[in-house]
Amino acid sequence: MKSVFAAAVMGVAALTAAPVVAQTDFPTQPITLIVPFAAGGSTDLVARVVAQRMSQELGQQVLVDNRGGAGGNLGAQVVAQAAPDGYTILMGTIATHALSASLYANPPFDAVEDFEPIAWLVTVPNVMSVNPNFPAQTVEELIALLKENPDEYSYASSGNGSPLHLSGELFKALAEVEMVHVPYQGSGPALVDVIGGQVPIIFDNLPSSTEPIRSGQLRALAVTTAERSPVFPDLPTMQEAGVPGYETNSWNALFAPAGTPPEVVARLSEAALAAVADPAVAQRLEEVGAIVVGEGADVLGEHVRSEVERWRPVVEQAGARMD
Repeated sequence: MKSVFAAAVMGVAALTAAPVVAQTDFPTQPITLIVPFAAGGSTDLVARVVAQRMSQELGQQVLVDNRGGAGGNLGAQVVAQAAPDGYTILMGTIATHALSASLYANPPFDAVEDFEPIAWLVTVPNVMSVNPNFPAQTVEELIALLKENPDEYSYASSGNGSPLHLSGELFKALAEVEMVHVPYQGSGPALVDVIGGQVPIIFDNLPSSTEPIRSGQLRALAVTTAERSPVFPDLPTMQEAGVPGYETNSWNALFAPAGTPPEVVARLSEAALAAVADPAVAQRLEEVGAIVVGEGADVLGEHVRSEVERWRPVVEQAGARMD
């Protein structure tokens, strides 16, 4: 009887263990991490730092694939329509998962229904900077210059409908000034032209602008968050610099297509959270101004829903629309 009982127990154990074995089988091939902006920008920087560490955790390469365009919507749409198997995932941002719903009359995807949240990685301050040869030394001087010369100056962003485009439009609305928006296919090419003097002003994520600011290739005027950045503690916030009520930021998080199996999402989430918990990774991200969050799928899902509602009135106030 004991041998029969033991065999039965072993059989039940084998059945209950089967899902665990299936779960640990993932991944069996490289994973494509789509960054919906050009190389060289903040989202690309965060993605490459995290992907390298995730590759170690997963035992398979996490390969970054830049698919810029339409303020992040093109790359996000690719993931929304990909096979829900965990092998194509997205480095989502406030552009793809908060602003798109308000900026576009007919957005190409639903930020909540078309994705499975994986992990909320970091939040990212934005920064307004100018070419070092630009005459304005402060936000106050910039506002005065823009009011004296309406529509004479332009500002660069990482693309139409991006959070940085919105940052510029909100500045125009609150400071009551005019500037011409020059959209690029990501922060990388935008920075090249501002550093080169083709465009005088830029709104950018702090991580991609940190090194140009430190090297003197850009002159930072203000961060766009409510609090100063630890990376540049002497740099005022936009509100401190004379634009009351101004606050914008960004964030980076991982998403999979809707319908991706829960055990696959859990494995990806585990690897992503382990990556940003690594002291070396966290230090690298914090050095360039990204603030590690490290929250899982449930928290990220709630964050996306709240962000869609939080940014709707901001988009309306800025008068930004991408039809």
